Amino acid sequence: MSFTILGTGSYAPEHVVTNDDLAQLVETNDEWITQRIGVKSRHISETETNVDLAVKAAERALEDAGVAAEELDLIIATTISGDTLSPGTGCMVQKCIGAHCPAFDLAAACSGFLFALETAAGFFARGMYKRILVVSAERMSGIIDWTDRGTCCIFGDGAGAAVLGPGEGLIASHLMTKGGDDVITIPTRYGSPWYKNELPEKTSVYMNGRETYKFAVMAMSDNIKELMQQAGVSGEDVALVIPHQANYRIINEARRRIPDIAPEKFCINIDRYGNTSSASVPILLDEMNRAGKIHRGDILVLAAFGGGLSAACLLYTSDA
Repeated sequence: MSFTILGTGSYAPEHVVTNDDLAQLVETNDEWITQRIGVKSRHISETETNVDLAVKAAERALEDAGVAAEELDLIIATTISGDTLSPGTGCMVQKCIGAHCPAFDLAAACSGFLFALETAAGFFARGMYKRILVVSAERMSGIIDWTDRGTCCIFGDGAGAAVLGPGEGLIASHLMTKGGDDVITIPTRYGSPWYKNELPEKTSVYMNGRETYKFAVMAMSDNIKELMQQAGVSGEDVALVIPHQANYRIINEARRRIPDIAPEKFCINIDRYGNTSSASVPILLDEMNRAGKIHRGDILVLAAFGGGLSAACLLYTSDA
């Protein structure tokens, strides 16, 4: 027993920041950002919190699934940009939507949504839960150095969610971690009167762009190919690939390395959202669902990578 996706939802703040808007803050321009990252605009919160984003995506997923909040048995939230360390985003979503089930947060950076799906599959395998909400929300604008053009051009805010029920949708999955803080890190400034180590000056996202690119391309292309081989799934069998939207060049290089899957099957919305970390995959999944591009029996490939370093890949048969 694994799971089936009963409904999806997503939400992004109304305020849109274009590349021309960013050019007023840092030395950059639309051509530079578009060519190197593939982003044309991103949604940025002006007043909404991480929880606000999560709640709206969760409500839309529940509506799409035809499931009431009171029917939920568990909520798993993923985020690296929560409003507070405690209570977690999941706990606040539970309160705001009127659910009465356990809730917790899972932190696996941009791979978080896929890690949460695999975690939910374990709960379903125990036969104890019938309805699980997975919601990924990120207000990345709050943890970005807006004077650093190498990172501020990349990210955006948003949330995506899925309501799961018991089923046999999960074909195969693969999670991986290559631990280290030298490529991607978000420092904290926790200290005490007795703590003697130097605290970081900044608590914003740091990325080594070259090493991030190398890991991302390798993780996405190798994981997809290996998982398809393991499951006996061919490129022709795959209906859509829902990849993490970190950088258009990463996606383009990964699909070049997987010639068995037609390039047009790789879905892309980074141009309108930027990198929304763990919310990236569920936002794109919801877009494809609501556009009528996912049909019953379709095999989907979900793939992500991010800080940790972490990566995940999942093969899923749609019951839509």
